[in-house]
Amino acid sequence: MKALMALFLLGISCVSYAQTFTFTAIPDEDESRLRERFDKVAAYLSKETGVDVKYIPVKSYAAAVTAFRNNQVQLAWFGGLSGVHARQLVPGSEAIAQGYEDQFFKTYFIAHTSTGLKKSDDFPADIANKTFTFGSKGSTSGRLMPEYYLREFFKTSPQKIFKRVGFSGDHSRTIAQVQSGAYLVGAVNYKVWENELKAGKIDSNKISIIWETPTYPDYQWTIRGDVNKQFGADFKQKVTQALLEMNDPELLASFPRQSFIPASNTDFEPVENVARSIGIID
Repeated sequence: MKALMALFLLGISCVSYAQTFTFTAIPDEDESRLRERFDKVAAYLSKETGVDVKYIPVKSYAAAVTAFRNNQVQLAWFGGLSGVHARQLVPGSEAIAQGYEDQFFKTYFIAHTSTGLKKSDDFPADIANKTFTFGSKGSTSGRLMPEYYLREFFKTSPQKIFKRVGFSGDHSRTIAQVQSGAYLVGAVNYKVWENELKAGKIDSNKISIIWETPTYPDYQWTIRGDVNKQFGADFKQKVTQALLEMNDPELLASFPRQSFIPASNTDFEPVENVARSIGIID
């Protein structure tokens, strides 16, 4: 009887630790590029933690936050604003790692060359009365911070500054829309701009950077506080260590980041304060 009970308990133990650890990421770029990047991350994390790890794509920033809140995913690569929102909804969740560059992230304001706008250290006041596109409504670099600086300079809402305001959905589309002239000015994550430039997708005869914001904290890996109950007493530490020790040049280049460093919830208080100041979160 004792032998049977031992086998029964062993079976329960095996089931509990055979769960799949899932993660997602905000859809800030082309979906196929995200899938290629994060499937590789899943394979890396699975090897380092010893559990099955799966990347689950989502269609919007809000969907990434919802998946995290509902425990459909236990880890997420969030932007500054989406991370703040997710951690508010899931008490005990923590920012555990960020890219080295995410300590001092920035947004580029870009313009179609037909506007005649040129790069300057000064805020581009002449963008008023043109058409303007943000990225996703939940984006830190594509919406929150550029809207903050627009409001600071013009003392009014974007809808009153521009002839037309759009939300492209992601940074790659922002670049494409400004380059095509669908919108004359836009706000874009500087890392995506550099990636698209390197990939040959930016035509400097049609589009250029006209201003860059001061720096702010942005992307981070955020994990739910209950993962140790699901995956083992030291699982959060295993995931954190794996992220901080990621050193494969190809994997890091896909973000692109030079390395990952420790992060904490308090690192993103500046983002939370800005979001509150312009009424994006309560």
